[in-house]
Amino acid sequence: MKRANNINPAILEWARETAGLELEEAVGRLGFIKATEEESAAQRLLSFESGERKPTRNQLLKFATVYRRPLLTFYMKQPPARGDRGEDFRQTASRLPRRENSLLDALLRDIHARQEMVRSLIEDEEETRELPFVGSAKIDQGADTVAASIAATLQFTHRNRASRRGDADALFETLRERAESVGVFVLLAGDLGSYHTALGPEVFRGFAIADRIAPFVIINNQDARAARSFTLLHELAHVWLDTSGVSGAPSPETPTSLRDRIERFCNDVAGEFLLPAVALRTRTEKPIAGNKESAAEFIRVLSDEWSVSEPMAAYRLNRTGLVETRIYRELVADYAVRWQRHRQRQREQNRNDGSGPNRHVVIRSRLGHALLDVARRNLRENTLTHTKAAKLLGVKAGAVEPLLRGYEQNRGAMIQSAG
Repeated sequence: MKRANNINPAILEWARETAGLELEEAVGRLGFIKATEEESAAQRLLSFESGERKPTRNQLLKFATVYRRPLLTFYMKQPPARGDRGEDFRQTASRLPRRENSLLDALLRDIHARQEMVRSLIEDEEETRELPFVGSAKIDQGADTVAASIAATLQFTHRNRASRRGDADALFETLRERAESVGVFVLLAGDLGSYHTALGPEVFRGFAIADRIAPFVIINNQDARAARSFTLLHELAHVWLDTSGVSGAPSPETPTSLRDRIERFCNDVAGEFLLPAVALRTRTEKPIAGNKESAAEFIRVLSDEWSVSEPMAAYRLNRTGLVETRIYRELVADYAVRWQRHRQRQREQNRNDGSGPNRHVVIRSRLGHALLDVARRNLRENTLTHTKAAKLLGVKAGAVEPLLRGYEQNRGAMIQSAG
């Protein structure tokens, strides 16, 4: 079989490493590289990466699939630049293993490609307009002003507790629907299609593409469900500031750079929106200074009343001086342990009784109504093929129709079914 003699073998190594794969893991995924009596499978893979062996075209196609790279990438003279993250606002980025950062880059490449497809489709429609709120804010306006601007755009009375109906999940669904209704695409994504590639909240919490036609907000679905509203509002603040980038967990550390100041500001915007200062000023009771149990109970009551997560409420109280940083750190650690225990119990329950939501329901939830509607509308109008719709949605072509039919049925009268 014909060999791909004109590829740069260094790109094979680069593609594997930027896919976040060690030698042994890559060998297992590729499948066609087997050990012999003379050398291990890992050594045989190294011989491809050194140029000693040349892959066949079919093998090169397998490399492209496993490493999540277009085939043409392997014919470039030099490895391309790293996938665009925008600004990297995470304070933990330098402390993370290379594999996690490589997987994050792969995820962001995929999201960027899909966002560009959405933008192109929207631009081809009539009456395309730029969204006025993208880039409408500046840090010196203050977090309360920007929070109020976001609330007005979403038509949500954020300072009125009566507007919070239900728990934190219900609040997130309301805010997500409002954001999508004004033109923001809100996706849940925390892996590359399998649990082997899951990226925990310590790797990233959210990501924003502050585009004036098709802004995207990505929320890590590996994080606690109750944390999603805070991440959504945080990333919307980035959109309002016109700052694309990837964000980490809230930090009590004093900002030391403009990047850190922006991240702190977006945290404060989310905090003011979800737990307004007026709600704290009007309360007669306060947590006992230096008392962790008192702070925990105060936070529990607040989070129940305002449908927010306890870690978010703890951060807000720390920023307003009602909870000391030492106690805040201890509480956040406690909340993290509790979340991991809950998650493990849920996994064991699903594994033991075979329960769990329908796969297509989960995928639709992760994609969001806005993205599904773009795919549905263009597919039904024959301006998008099923193959391209699959790329847009990040699924296999065979899953496109079941997803869209389920979406059309669930939206009811809001969707005009085809034919």
